[in-house]
Amino acid sequence: MSDRWYQEAVVYCLDIDTYVDSDGDGVGDIRGLIGRLDYLARLGVTCLWLQPVHPSPNRDDGYDATDFYNVDPRFGSLGDFAELLHQAGNRGIKVIIDLVVNHTSDQHPWFQSARSSPDSPYRDWYVWSDTEPSDRHQGMVFPGEQNETWSYDRTAKSWYYHRFYKFQPDLNFSNPAVREEIKKIVSFWLQLGVAGFRIDAVPFIIELTEPGNPNSPKDLDFLTELRQHVQWRRGDAMLLAEANVEPEQLPAYFGDKGGSGNRLHMLFDFMLNGQLMLALAREDPEPIIAALRDTPKLPVGGQWATFLRNHDEIDLSRLTAEQREEVFAKFGPDEKMRLYGRGIRRRLAPMLGNDRRHLELAYALQFSLRGTPVLRYGEEIGMGDDLALRGRDAIRTPMQWSFAPNAGFSSAPAEKLVRPVVDQGDFGFERVNVTAQRRDDRSLLAWFERMIRSLREAPEVGSGTCTHIDKVLPSGVLAHRADGPTGTMLFLHNLGTDDVTVDLGELFEEAHQPTDVLTDRPYDAVGKLDALHLGGYGYRWIRLCRNDAGWSSPASSATA
Repeated sequence: MSDRWYQEAVVYCLDIDTYVDSDGDGVGDIRGLIGRLDYLARLGVTCLWLQPVHPSPNRDDGYDATDFYNVDPRFGSLGDFAELLHQAGNRGIKVIIDLVVNHTSDQHPWFQSARSSPDSPYRDWYVWSDTEPSDRHQGMVFPGEQNETWSYDRTAKSWYYHRFYKFQPDLNFSNPAVREEIKKIVSFWLQLGVAGFRIDAVPFIIELTEPGNPNSPKDLDFLTELRQHVQWRRGDAMLLAEANVEPEQLPAYFGDKGGSGNRLHMLFDFMLNGQLMLALAREDPEPIIAALRDTPKLPVGGQWATFLRNHDEIDLSRLTAEQREEVFAKFGPDEKMRLYGRGIRRRLAPMLGNDRRHLELAYALQFSLRGTPVLRYGEEIGMGDDLALRGRDAIRTPMQWSFAPNAGFSSAPAEKLVRPVVDQGDFGFERVNVTAQRRDDRSLLAWFERMIRSLREAPEVGSGTCTHIDKVLPSGVLAHRADGPTGTMLFLHNLGTDDVTVDLGELFEEAHQPTDVLTDRPYDAVGKLDALHLGGYGYRWIRLCRNDAGWSSPASSATA
């Protein structure tokens, strides 16, 4: 792969504690994950994104770290982690980890020292106010679970800032010592062998918090500093960030006003995700077309990360109130399916009624759009959720490997599991598991393997341009193309339930023996592209032309 390997990657996201338990204590671990790397390689994964790995009281699923230079002993040791990196590398899989440095746990030694005395060397590593800030009840990330963003600490005799829960005090990024420490943390893990980081809550990291100012200034130059530091340590390292901000602000996260791509390599495309959900709810591609049209132009090397389900709720906050209600009505009609008034805490399979055709259509669409696809663990077998669990935990249940007790996740007694496995209904592990689907060449898992192999043969999707084909088409149909040094791919997706015929004959002159690459069912030959049949929830990936001279060339063009 080129130095921009991330443009043509397939990213797989998992929590170590819910993936595989190798020692029977009820918690997934690194050794268990190592034993499943062959499964991930067969699936087609080229980049493994691990959610928080650090020691933690685990009050927020590991996002409350107490030591940034180690792994949680529940998962194993640093030696185990080094072995994971080695074994993943042997299979062509890069590993990135969560960088959660907006805050620490209140149990972190830094904070314990900071609160102990005004003279502590760590006092200024956090954000304090001697008087009650006027914006104390503003800016909560978790409305309904949070009541404030400033809390009074009796030991410190001062108020401290926490954008998230009160047990997660924010670090002070106005302090140069904090910035240097973050660079040291990054250097440590890069030296160990990670290929990059998914940076949590980036807009809050660059926030220079001022007590009483709910609109404190942001210093994007820190992202420039971090990018430069990372690339000096490992030239091909990648920074993937979470920044759910207004569209006009997004380009500044990739690079400065001069147009240089000198900040983040990748951003999750929250705008596209919301529009994808709206399009699936309406069975109408217009929201996707609008999202593609309104995508900001990225600097060379900049890339979007696409997703349908991530580790949190589906965030619909970028939709209008009316649009959000449409999606809620279709995919989250019960209040218990919703979270924070803005999102849906369900997996995709139950959202789509466990309709195999609809699931294939949704993922074929996501993986064919511009950017790098990110897949949440368990989605490849159509896992369900557990709405009886608290908040986001509903979609963080153990991976379902087999018919064995606890879905083959752990040999521990059920009451000792980190979370209960889904064992009832259509999504119970006895119906949905890897073993059963491995035996069935028509399973969803087998389909994902074929789809990802097809994607790997179409590098234009990740490193080329993406263009909506602006032509009157049958209702429900989206047609787009991907062009790159290696050739051109044409994609047709029918979001509706009616069979249709599509005429794209004007593209035939540029085609060189066009052929189907991936379809939902057998279709007649592509022919002259003037009578392309497409079933309800159907899709066709068609190679228009292939440039063998450019097939092995490094990716060089930015995604549109």
